[in-house]
Amino acid sequence: MLLDGKVAIVTGAGSGIGRETSLRMAAEGARVVVADLDPDSAAAVAAEIVEGGGEAAPCTVDVSDEAGVRAMVAVAGSTFGRLDVLFNNAAAVGQDVVGRDGDLLDLDVEVWDPTMAVNVRGPMLGCKHGIPLMLESGGGSIVNTSSTSGLTGNPVRMAYGASKAALVSLAMNVATAFGRQGIRCNNVAPSLTVTPAARTGIPDDKFGLYRRAHLVDRLGLPRDVANAVVWLASEEASFVTGQTLLVDGGMLAHSPTHPWLIED
Repeated sequence: MLLDGKVAIVTGAGSGIGRETSLRMAAEGARVVVADLDPDSAAAVAAEIVEGGGEAAPCTVDVSDEAGVRAMVAVAGSTFGRLDVLFNNAAAVGQDVVGRDGDLLDLDVEVWDPTMAVNVRGPMLGCKHGIPLMLESGGGSIVNTSSTSGLTGNPVRMAYGASKAALVSLAMNVATAFGRQGIRCNNVAPSLTVTPAARTGIPDDKFGLYRRAHLVDRLGLPRDVANAVVWLASEEASFVTGQTLLVDGGMLAHSPTHPWLIED
């Protein structure tokens, strides 16, 4: 198993990519701290892991709060005795934030600030407090969830895109600062992934437009991202650090004219 004997923290683990990755990590032998802002969701995913024969501990956390992140890391140490993998996945995706992340000229700082607090400060705090415990165990792997939105331009959701772009730099800086101490840090950058949050925020008639922009003739699923995260977290990727791995079905691999040159 790819993560046999490892201890992992997954943030935003109550649904979507976080839930799928927590389950996949457990299936690969990891003991998982299932961290989420919603305590019921965290408990449900942890229970699912335990029912499947794995080990998990639920944890309620607001990743923008330093004391909360410190306590989350302490759960890994007190419950499982170590930390080997940190998946900084939590993001501000609620419609009260993302739904108001529109045109720049109308962008409210009440949207910008919480987006940056969760999407950028959260992973930074995870690294700040997770790395010392990783070092006690001889090193570890950190993976952040960036996005294709952080690598391209869009006319809307500028706060979201800028926050995800920041993670590209964060991964390179963490990898540079701690590489010789056995810490690797990478990103996954999914395109639109069919999660409950995406279903809530995107009208059904738009999904076909997104699909046409991909070279693989479907949209991404949480398991696609989970597979990439588990690989990056494992020793199979021991020579990979400071990178942003696109998990986008080829969306950024083609000319912008591609959707208009193919048939449905």
